[in-house]
Amino acid sequence: MKDYDTLLQSISAIAEQMQGVQAIAVAQYTPVVETIIATRSRDVRQIEQTLDGLLDFCGHEQALLLYRRLCRHYFDIDPAATADYINAYRELWDSEPYVNEDDAKGLVGTDGE
Repeated sequence: MKDYDTLLQSISAIAEQMQGVQAIAVAQYTPVVETIIATRSRDVRQIEQTLDGLLDFCGHEQALLLYRRLCRHYFDIDPAATADYINAYRELWDSEPYVNEDDAKGLVGTDGE
């Protein structure tokens, strides 16, 4: 039973560390996403790099919200690429089926935020 308790404590410590890393990621990505949206940036490279980085943290609700906001912004620039990013999210984090470009429009909306 002692081995089980030790294992459980180790897993708990790792989970706490992961939450800390996720919180740091949100703190670092928030101003980046806010700037992209506020300036109405069309810099595809910056947007895609930001989405790629955020994708790793989408298990954290606040990171997912940033990811979704940036996808909404990106949809007006490249709907097909946005659908690819939605599918990438779903492959890693969700159980929903594949999304095509038309479906993506309904998921991200078109308000740019």
